[in-house]
Amino acid sequence: MKLGITIGMIRGARPQLEIDLVLEAERLGFDAVWCGESYGTDAVTPIAWVLARTSRIKAGTGIMQMPARTPTCAAMTAMTLQALSGNRFLCGIGPSGPQVVEGWHGQPNGKPLGRTREYVEIIRAILAREKPLEHEGEHYQIPYKGPGATGLGKPLRSIIHGDPSLPIYTASITPGGMRLSGEIAEGNLPIFMSPEAADAVVGPTLEGMAKSGRSLQGYDIAPYTKIRLGDDLQACRDAVKPELALYIGGMGARGKNFYNDYCKRLGYPDAAVKVQDAFLDGRKAEAAAAVPDKLVDEIALVGPADRIRGRLQDWKAVAKEGTVGTVVLTGATPEALRVAAEAVL
Repeated sequence: MKLGITIGMIRGARPQLEIDLVLEAERLGFDAVWCGESYGTDAVTPIAWVLARTSRIKAGTGIMQMPARTPTCAAMTAMTLQALSGNRFLCGIGPSGPQVVEGWHGQPNGKPLGRTREYVEIIRAILAREKPLEHEGEHYQIPYKGPGATGLGKPLRSIIHGDPSLPIYTASITPGGMRLSGEIAEGNLPIFMSPEAADAVVGPTLEGMAKSGRSLQGYDIAPYTKIRLGDDLQACRDAVKPELALYIGGMGARGKNFYNDYCKRLGYPDAAVKVQDAFLDGRKAEAAAAVPDKLVDEIALVGPADRIRGRLQDWKAVAKEGTVGTVVLTGATPEALRVAAEAVL
């Protein structure tokens, strides 16, 4: 089992990158660093900065929002970072959610799974460089021949040679998204996962793999796993609950919240409803309090160092079964990185 971390931009008028955390992770032997984007700083720029400041650790976009970039732009970005980093770049892409897709990027949410499939097909075609790029799909038409076209567009082949072995990750927690990832991608970055309910992720992934004759060998299920180190176990649990409540309760409308649905599939249907009702009613503290301790214990690493080390053994047991490839720590401190490294690396 490998370890990774997520990094964020320290918020404020002048965002700063947690580069010291990255350098410590590289020193300890962590495999990868991931950075995402919502509607502020982007994912690519921090990852480019990380790759420039490091020499061994991989770095990936977790994720690039597809509505923000054409698939050809994403491929150009990937090839550039591949070339500059010695192939240490990991390409994470995803559709994001309707609130960001339509509310921030001004694009129709449409059919996320179909768009993802075409997006990956186009990136792979560009990297393969077997012929000039042509794609005729529901979501993308290259060269473009629709309304407003000049008729001057022609198929083009990338000037530079990318590496077709570039790993492409998705960030999926819906059954359909996980099936698609298993069929077409090299990995998935689920927002959280429980070793005790691993089949919620593994099952749909294997269904997708069956379509393309693939197996979990070489595929990286890399769940984001919150870590909070401290002597007071309950305080550590309570520290991660507000963010869980935000996702389970507030990321989407009532009846259309992928995280809420996922929480139910993990075995917490009543809690999922209670958290969402409180959050959408504006009772955020109550929503956080409604997140079960047991759920936190399953999907996060919380409490004293010995407890976290013990819990990582549960993750290692799942990894030996060939399911989880990487545990990606979120919210880590340098001390927490060292505790995890002692247990795993």
